[in-house]
Amino acid sequence: MFEAGSARAPLAERMRPARLEDFVGQEGILGPGTALRRSIEADTLGSLILWGPPGSGKTSLARIIAARTKARYVPFSAVLSGIKEVQQVMRSAEENRKAYGQRTVLFVDEIHRFNRAQQDAFLPYVERGDIILIGATTENPSFEVNSALLSRARVYVLEPLAAGDIERLIRRALASPDGLAEERLVLPDDLVSRLAAASQGDARTPYNALEVLAATVPPSPDGMRHVTREALADALQTPVPRYDAAGEEHFNIISALHKSLRNSDPDAAIYWLARMLESGEDPLYIARRMVRFASEDVGLADPRALTIALAAKDAVHFLGRPEGDLALAEAAVYLATAPRSNALYTAYGEATAEIRAGTNPPVPLHLRNAVTGLMRGVGYGRGYRYAHDEDEGVADMSCLPAELATRRYYRPTERGFEKTLRERLDGIARMRERARRKE
Repeated sequence: MFEAGSARAPLAERMRPARLEDFVGQEGILGPGTALRRSIEADTLGSLILWGPPGSGKTSLARIIAARTKARYVPFSAVLSGIKEVQQVMRSAEENRKAYGQRTVLFVDEIHRFNRAQQDAFLPYVERGDIILIGATTENPSFEVNSALLSRARVYVLEPLAAGDIERLIRRALASPDGLAEERLVLPDDLVSRLAAASQGDARTPYNALEVLAATVPPSPDGMRHVTREALADALQTPVPRYDAAGEEHFNIISALHKSLRNSDPDAAIYWLARMLESGEDPLYIARRMVRFASEDVGLADPRALTIALAAKDAVHFLGRPEGDLALAEAAVYLATAPRSNALYTAYGEATAEIRAGTNPPVPLHLRNAVTGLMRGVGYGRGYRYAHDEDEGVADMSCLPAELATRRYYRPTERGFEKTLRERLDGIARMRERARRKE
């Protein structure tokens, strides 16, 4: 069945599965015949990192491993413990292996809370086999876990629970003696589905809502607590989108916004913009990214894009939230529907790459200002031709160093205003050719 627990313990704690057979979800890594399931059943587990969002089953899985293993099991929280406690556990594990030949399974919840230097303390003990490390994290291990430690552990990705899985958990909690059976709470099927959908893959959300309902819904004459749609909405309140302004989800969503703009999808752009704003993201950060997009992805295909992005930034700065949100939405739709060109971005990138590679010849003498007699004497300004004095306003004169005279960094596309720019540049080239022939 399930772990025994006090009736006063939170429902989520009381409903934790104690056996693999009771674990719901994560079939991709825990289904029959999978490597992780076989290693748990055979008690041959190596060090591993469980990476997944809140409520996906990381801690429950660690406890199931603890119940099955013959090794000494030590749970540990990176939030509540420091490096001294880590070192004490490590020394104890080393002594236990040497004296009794017994392994220690060390579960470190929220391992990303340890900095890289603190994580280094695990390395020698993992390498010698004193401990089998199980780390749980909601953050991307690629960024938050020491690479040396990461190379010695397998990473298993836990997904947000599917709505069907959460419905199973809800019905199990309503019927279980360890759950809410005594409260005689009744949820119609449509409300079970509604609660599961509102949970966003986090099993704790429905458990918390069910506890509120059990405490607030009065019993009917038949002794049952019949939950209404209004009561459920009150228990759920407004769901907060999963978001961490300093974590990976921040970068995932701004990437989604940027790529939606690039792919001319205003609906997706509006959605991801709203998702960030409703999650508490700094609107000026979004505005800065839009300004960057206007230069990088729209460029001179539509020069107005940069003006509109900057205007949105000013509006946000002037109005704040929520009034400034619409200015960002206006900019997002404009950027998503504007013609696009990265010719400017490519041109600047090629020029900077050439400079960084060491191609830095001196400024040609004819482009230098001759402000002293000595400068004029050595040739500064000699050969410079004033464009306004030319018949067509363009002189046959190269403004690049001789070594780069044939380079073309900016190559406008046929999209939007850049088509006009291409025609202009072609016309300027013809003017230079005519001036050359005239000379």
